[in-house]
Amino acid sequence: MKKCHRWQRILILSLLSFSVFAPIVLVSQRLKTLTSFGGKEFAEDLPSVNYMRDVLRLNSIEQEAAEGLKGPKLVVFNDKDISSVVRRSSYEDRDSDQFRNAQDDSKLLEANETNGNGKDEHQIQQTIIQMNSREKGQFNQEKGRDDQRLQSPFNVVDEKVKQMRDQLITAKAYLSFEPPGSNSRLMKELRARIRELERVVGEVSRDSDLPMSASQKMRSMELSLAKASRVFPDCSAMATKLRAMAYNAEEQVQVMRNQESHLLQLAGRTTPKGFHCLSMRLTAEYFLLRPEERQFPNQQNVNDPDLYHYAVLSDNVLAASVVVNSTISSAKEPEKIVFHVMADSLNLPAISMWFLLNPPGKATIHVQSIENFDWLSTKYNSTLNEQKSYDPRYSSALNHLRFYLPDIFPALNKIVLFDHDVVVQRDLTEIWSIDMKGKVNGAVETCLESEASFRSIRMFMNFSDPFLARRFNANVCTWAFGMNLFDLHEWRRKNLTMLYRNYLQLGLKRSLWKGGSLPIGWITFYNQTVALEKRWHTLGLGYNSDVPPGDIENAAVIHYDGVMKPWLETGIAKYKGYWSKHLLHDHPYLQQCNIHE
Repeated sequence: MKKCHRWQRILILSLLSFSVFAPIVLVSQRLKTLTSFGGKEFAEDLPSVNYMRDVLRLNSIEQEAAEGLKGPKLVVFNDKDISSVVRRSSYEDRDSDQFRNAQDDSKLLEANETNGNGKDEHQIQQTIIQMNSREKGQFNQEKGRDDQRLQSPFNVVDEKVKQMRDQLITAKAYLSFEPPGSNSRLMKELRARIRELERVVGEVSRDSDLPMSASQKMRSMELSLAKASRVFPDCSAMATKLRAMAYNAEEQVQVMRNQESHLLQLAGRTTPKGFHCLSMRLTAEYFLLRPEERQFPNQQNVNDPDLYHYAVLSDNVLAASVVVNSTISSAKEPEKIVFHVMADSLNLPAISMWFLLNPPGKATIHVQSIENFDWLSTKYNSTLNEQKSYDPRYSSALNHLRFYLPDIFPALNKIVLFDHDVVVQRDLTEIWSIDMKGKVNGAVETCLESEASFRSIRMFMNFSDPFLARRFNANVCTWAFGMNLFDLHEWRRKNLTMLYRNYLQLGLKRSLWKGGSLPIGWITFYNQTVALEKRWHTLGLGYNSDVPPGDIENAAVIHYDGVMKPWLETGIAKYKGYWSKHLLHDHPYLQQCNIHE
């Protein structure tokens, strides 16, 4: 019996010993495993550690009092400080954020070490709060800049691209200080950085197009520039070199602007290939018709003064069709509309065929050629032929035909004249009831300097000539062609066509004006123009990319004045839809000639 109790005690003691020593052995074995793989696991745990640190930092920001927050202080760094050339932007990537976090960690570490030397815990907390306040101020400031960019999308500044281009200019300026034959390590480094940065920037114009490595390339270039600033500390020499580079760059920019202006003017006077194709097809079809098939219906309305008469002078088939289609589609009473299209003999068959194939609904269409007016070629056209100019704005008979409207339409009392680069968006019935106050021309004024459509008569007229100085006020308000209401009865009574001819002949003898028929229109209708409300006619869609959208939507007529016409590739893309929606895109001739939006 005693022997049995002894074995029981031994077993119990053994179990107790095992329960005590087994955990110790397991813990030691675990510690050994951690030692062998600790480096790897610690590295893998770093993101979670950083995450917790960021959470703590955000919590500390939330606990701050609002009145304790201050904006970031402006600090001017010395040239010796390599980081002085590093500029931050709101577009910096995660690498720059980690760099900033590392700096903050070092400051926290310094604060902890100082605390071990005698500072209390409260002082460390104050340091952390100040750092968080600074970060919060920077965040708010950068957020404000981002909000401003979002609110004004047309004024976005791509800081990174601009910064990289500035770096390239500075690096090339430092290279110019290199003595001939020198091949120093710093110069090699700068050349390498320049090549790297040029490959990154290339033709990029937006920060969003930059590759992920752009920020690293920028930091590398900043470090190289900082080294160069120590080697070449002569600021005056650097300033001289940069001024010379800026002067050369300005000269190159001016040359490029002149070339751009010339090419735009040239493009504005050309006709797209598809338009040539369309005209040829329509002309061929027109001459296959019998004479009786070339007649338009409702020609009895052409001379009816009780109807609404509109006119357009054009040598462009699709431009004329858009003016007609947009006017009729916007009209409340299209059956009362008579549209007169005047063309030259070359384009008359194509324009006639187009409207024969695509009649304007209930409205009346009347197509004429300027060669049909015998009195124009014999009595007036000799003056136009004296103008020695290759620019159609000055030499085209179509452009000057507007001054002979009373002779072209002897039976009419009023007419609205359109340029062929306009689109009608509203019913125009109301314009016929405008009180002309005994004047001849109704037009929208262009004399407000705050508007892009501003035109000063001094810009086009030579007031140093005594003839102009005596007869006209240089401060008179100007107006626009494009949509004009003419009282033909008053025009005939005041014989303004003869006045126009006298001015035109005088202008051939000496330099009085420039800019086509607009200046001569100003003096022909001097004191004979009544101002229309701005809502009737909005200008600038052919040269100004910042026309207010509200002005476009509310306008009865929008005008693509300028060289960037909507049917050209150079046209302003965001305005093309107002014009192209009046084209018949499903027409087989347009599809065959590759004419599309």
